[in-house]
Amino acid sequence: MKRIVDLRSDTVTKPSLEMRKAIYDAEVGDDVYKEDPTANELEKYVAELLGKEAALFVPSGVMGNQICLNVLTNPGDEVICEKDAHIFYYESGSPAALSGISLFLLEGERGIFKPEQIKPLIRPRDAYYMPRTKAIAIENTHNRAGGTIYPLDNIKAIRLLAEENKLYTHLDGARLWNASVATGVPPAEYARYFDTVSVCLSKGLGAPIGSVIAGSKELMKEAFRVRKGWGGGMRQVGIIAAAALYAVKNNIDRLKEDHEKAKSLAEFISKSENLTVDLETVETNILMFGIKNMSSEDAISKCKDNGILLNTGGINTLRIVTHMDVSFEDIEYTKNVFEKIFS
Repeated sequence: MKRIVDLRSDTVTKPSLEMRKAIYDAEVGDDVYKEDPTANELEKYVAELLGKEAALFVPSGVMGNQICLNVLTNPGDEVICEKDAHIFYYESGSPAALSGISLFLLEGERGIFKPEQIKPLIRPRDAYYMPRTKAIAIENTHNRAGGTIYPLDNIKAIRLLAEENKLYTHLDGARLWNASVATGVPPAEYARYFDTVSVCLSKGLGAPIGSVIAGSKELMKEAFRVRKGWGGGMRQVGIIAAAALYAVKNNIDRLKEDHEKAKSLAEFISKSENLTVDLETVETNILMFGIKNMSSEDAISKCKDNGILLNTGGINTLRIVTHMDVSFEDIEYTKNVFEKIFS
């Protein structure tokens, strides 16, 4: 059988045997009545991890982010975010379609913006002819920037600015676990500076489905209502909550292996005459690298012919995401394929 190394995304992970057993053994109830014990345990566990009063299990990261934006805003409001933010780039125009809000985009450095960039964008409160600035959203780690970790001091400064201007803050923490493992900063320390947080369990943690959002009891009560209205009211959801609970209890610490795999590949790529990479930008499990001797499309096709699945990261740029279903042996195989294709 041909060897396949899927480096397109950490969303391609499949449940382990232990996770499948947890699914099989899951105790379930009707979660719309808040009677599913496994979902309740998951929400309590993640809320405590994030240092929040309450949490809510949702089917996807997009729904999680969009529910949070919805409960923080009203139609006509505006949310400030980075120009390549997931909530803008990959969520199907949902801020406008679902909540009637607009996004004010600013350009960060590798996905990170500073308080002094935000301040001029905050609308005057008496400017009735403008949208109302209501929230600031950041993404940690930043996907399109290559898994960039938001510096904690920067987050603190943004929160202070938000409080001074009576704005909410939202954290798209789909890969917050990666940031925490890489820096040693606990998830709760990152999360404390945000009114709402969304974390994903179906990426590097390996669950097949699901994200969790967290915040105050009041906000999560409203989020529960919005989830129901958007079709996210799931019944015996413990079947999938069990996988998510197993993931968050067992698979966070091992993310450091994924970071090691990405760094190993980056170091190899840095020695190639026809490939380019900035080693300092490889902070977690996402690696962006340039190609000199062919187009992205040709490179992806040649790699696929040799069992390596990649995604484009832009013009003459490829993107690699390491994860638990890619072994260190797979990384060495990938290096050999790259040597053959890009030499």
